[in-house]
Amino acid sequence: MNDLLKVRGLRVRYGATCGVADVELAVPSGAVVSLLGANGAGKSSILKGVAGLAEAEGEVIFAGRDLSRASARERVRSGIVYVPEGREIVAALTVDENLTLGGFMLDGRTRAARRSTILDLFPEISNRTRAPAWMLSGGEQQMLAIGRALMSAPRLLLLDEPSLGLAPLLIRRVFERLGQIRSETGLSILLVEQNYAMVSRFSDILYFVRSGQISGHRLASEIDVSEEGRRELLESYLGARH
Repeated sequence: MNDLLKVRGLRVRYGATCGVADVELAVPSGAVVSLLGANGAGKSSILKGVAGLAEAEGEVIFAGRDLSRASARERVRSGIVYVPEGREIVAALTVDENLTLGGFMLDGRTRAARRSTILDLFPEISNRTRAPAWMLSGGEQQMLAIGRALMSAPRLLLLDEPSLGLAPLLIRRVFERLGQIRSETGLSILLVEQNYAMVSRFSDILYFVRSGQISGHRLASEIDVSEEGRRELLESYLGARH
């Protein structure tokens, strides 16, 4: 399987503070790659570095192109789209207006076709297109945030804590829809997620992030999913119980 994304020597800074250093990872085409680590380990900084949303150094090679110096807008045009932690939809705008923002670069016909596809994928919001986004439940807002990102037909979706604040049933729904999108379109996903059980089922590769660096990675198929196996794995790579 060819790598869609290759990251080498990634360093992300916030002023004088180094968020992550010397990160190397790869996302194969059509794969789900997850970043696991404690809060503050640098997982979100890696996503922002790849998306061009943070001060970063190092190489970001996407679909064979060097995007290391590309702006965030150029990376979106190339097919990298970021869904931030906390969703960050525009609460005062309607569901429809939020989707339109996601497809602002498209012509009207293409945007309408994408909108129809996304509303079919997320029927929970399909009958609320004229409602302001703040009226949606947390799960519906997450579906809207993902739908808005999908409006631009990305090749790589960067997802930051999509299950945050959601009930278990809604978490399953969100991941089911992501799995459907992946199987139908070949979408690649780089995921930050604290729900280890869901991550281990949904992912192909797990990278472990500790103190701003990658401490190791494993194929999900090689992981012992028992409670004891989970504990030993996380202690080995992260140095703490989760």
